[in-house]
Amino acid sequence: MLQIPNSDDTTPEVRSPVSESRGTPTSGGVGLSDATLSGTRRRLLDLINRLHTTGVQKDIDLPVIAVVGSQSVGKSSLIESISGITLPRSSGTCTRCPTECKLTESKEPWQCKVSLRFETDEYGQTLGQARNVPFGDTIRDKVDLEERIRRAQRAVLNPGITSRNFLDDDDSAESSAGQLAFTTNSICLHISGPNVDDLSFVDLPGLIATVGQGGDPRDIQLVEELVNKYIKKPSCIILLTVTCEVDFETQGAYRLAMEADRERKRIIGVLTKPDRIPADEENNWLRYIRNEREPLDNGWFCVKLPNSKALSSGISWEQARSDEDQFFSYTPPWSALDAVEQKHLRTRNLIERLSQLLSEFIQKRLPEIQDELQNLLRKTEDALRGLPPPPSADPVGEVLNMVGDFMRQLSLEIKGTPDEHGLLQQIRPEHDMFKKAIRGTAPVFRAYEKKKSSSAPRAIAPDFMVNEDGYVVEEDESRAMYIDEVMDRAQKAVSRELPDKYPFEVTLLFIKEFTQTWRDPAMALFVKVYDRFVAHTREIVQKKFPAVRYAQGGLQQRILVIVADIVKQLGDRTKDRIAWLLELEEDPFTLNAHYYQDYKDKFLAHYKKSRHDNGGGKSFLSNLDIMESRREMTEPLPSMQDESDGLDWGMRESLSETSSDNVTEVLALLTKLGCPGLKAGDLARLLPSDSYAPAIEIMAETRAYFQVAYKRVTDNIPLAIDRELIRGLEKELQQALYKGLGISGSDSARICRELTQEPASISSRREELVKKKERLESAKAELLGV
Repeated sequence: MLQIPNSDDTTPEVRSPVSESRGTPTSGGVGLSDATLSGTRRRLLDLINRLHTTGVQKDIDLPVIAVVGSQSVGKSSLIESISGITLPRSSGTCTRCPTECKLTESKEPWQCKVSLRFETDEYGQTLGQARNVPFGDTIRDKVDLEERIRRAQRAVLNPGITSRNFLDDDDSAESSAGQLAFTTNSICLHISGPNVDDLSFVDLPGLIATVGQGGDPRDIQLVEELVNKYIKKPSCIILLTVTCEVDFETQGAYRLAMEADRERKRIIGVLTKPDRIPADEENNWLRYIRNEREPLDNGWFCVKLPNSKALSSGISWEQARSDEDQFFSYTPPWSALDAVEQKHLRTRNLIERLSQLLSEFIQKRLPEIQDELQNLLRKTEDALRGLPPPPSADPVGEVLNMVGDFMRQLSLEIKGTPDEHGLLQQIRPEHDMFKKAIRGTAPVFRAYEKKKSSSAPRAIAPDFMVNEDGYVVEEDESRAMYIDEVMDRAQKAVSRELPDKYPFEVTLLFIKEFTQTWRDPAMALFVKVYDRFVAHTREIVQKKFPAVRYAQGGLQQRILVIVADIVKQLGDRTKDRIAWLLELEEDPFTLNAHYYQDYKDKFLAHYKKSRHDNGGGKSFLSNLDIMESRREMTEPLPSMQDESDGLDWGMRESLSETSSDNVTEVLALLTKLGCPGLKAGDLARLLPSDSYAPAIEIMAETRAYFQVAYKRVTDNIPLAIDRELIRGLEKELQQALYKGLGISGSDSARICRELTQEPASISSRREELVKKKERLESAKAELLGV
């Protein structure tokens, strides 16, 4: 990149060789140092140079001039004629890396500091952060600069070797084993001194079409990409260097320039080596000067640079310009061009046009640069805020605080939160499913013989059960046990019992038939709650110890392992507790005698009514049941019974007033006879004895005990899971974390520092953003000073 000042908007006339002199060769001028520069252009150029000093060109497209061309077109000589910098020119030497040069005016004696910027490693892989390495002491004699640049190029071409080796080595070793052919790593020259204006440029490797024996064909693409990196930027002025020594069409730089700027507004063409044009072919090249061939908005220029012999003799910058003027003034057909065309000849006219164009670019870009700076600064600050906080200076305190915060969040979830996605909200549906599953194991007794099953009406759940369950439970008819089957079991079980007495083992057998089915739904509940609990605790860990922040030190993973281990232990303990509770249910037991007896009486009445209804007589027991239902329905029901319970209300209304009055009279009479407190359902006991009465007794006992045990187990199993698993984690986890993380011992500081180590990607990203913010803020400060 080359930034060039200019004097004003007026192109100077062609001067004679005598007027070309700028002073003695030791004056130290660098071609563009001109005391007559206009104040406006000087300030604009100074501003852009100061912006470059901040490094903001990495983030914002700053106006620059890039010199491009194929190898051996005289590109390096052109740069020297503009800047006064001498580049290595020994036989076989070519530019193999970008050489950036920063020139600064100073009252101190001339000096140059050389540094190397590594952006890729020895394998060509991009480094996360560019590495700047000083290369030798400050140079104070210009004669030494060329040799230092040659050694610096060898150093950047060998990124796997310490650069100091190339600084001290004998230069006889022109290459090293494994040396790269080309590289994007750069040589940076910081030059200051009297009569040295603020400007910067980059000498890019020349484009190549082929590689020599042993060369890497990929180098062709590498050099093209390197050139494109500069010229594709909209504010880059492309100084296209074309030699007159070979055919125009064979030089690939023009193609790249056209691809980068299809409108041809940023390209300035420059022809070199006009003294090498074969005889009678000059007119072909004059068509470019006249902008007739491959026309460009900024036109074509032609310069005459020193040849190899003149360079070897050490020609001065002043003498080179004088020789150039002599050539164009006295060599036809160049000398015959009119005044307008003459302004496209000579280095000084090219410099004038470059300076003018650069000033225009700067003036146009300044308002845009200000807006881009503001937007980039805001985005950079947002990106910094989006990163996790940096590691604490007190790693032990940080870990303890995080563990404490995690435990508080876990305790809150265990106690219950109003969040619909909370832990308890996720578990509650599993409790309901478990309760329904256990309820579905209730014995299905039918108070009529199996042979009547096809003609018997559909079994209707008794009202007291519908009221209690809150819904009508659909019974599985395939599990139905008929009264004659119950009676058959009872009779086959008789051993030493007295007449009309049947063993309790019959009832026990029926009870075990349903209690033995409870293990599967109980374990299914455990598995579902366990899985949800594990997933929920994992989410809390991931939220409180995010991997993006704590993956490097492994803190999140270690927390997850510790929590998983404790939960596993608690899960095993919970399964043992569930098995123990189910084992308790193997033998019938209850001290809730009143509750059991109440259910037994209700089921006795229900089965007797069903037995009577399916035997032909219906009116008496039916009316009694309807009256009992009416009485129960007048009592307050739980809120869950607000919905329809599916009862046949028409049947209830069919009870005649006469039957109702008769039953009421009977109950009143029994009260007078000393039997107070009877209900309509109790009158069923006055019916004559039934041969299936023992079976009905067994059915009522079994069904009543199911209600007692079912309510007990649907409370105890969830309670055991809650106490042993969920609340158990809250009780045991904190100490397990302290022990498992090792943060309570003498080595806690080191352990916590390692646990909270920030991932390299985040620290690199933070460092990158901080540096970017500093660059942007420095650039903003420079703009505010305009």
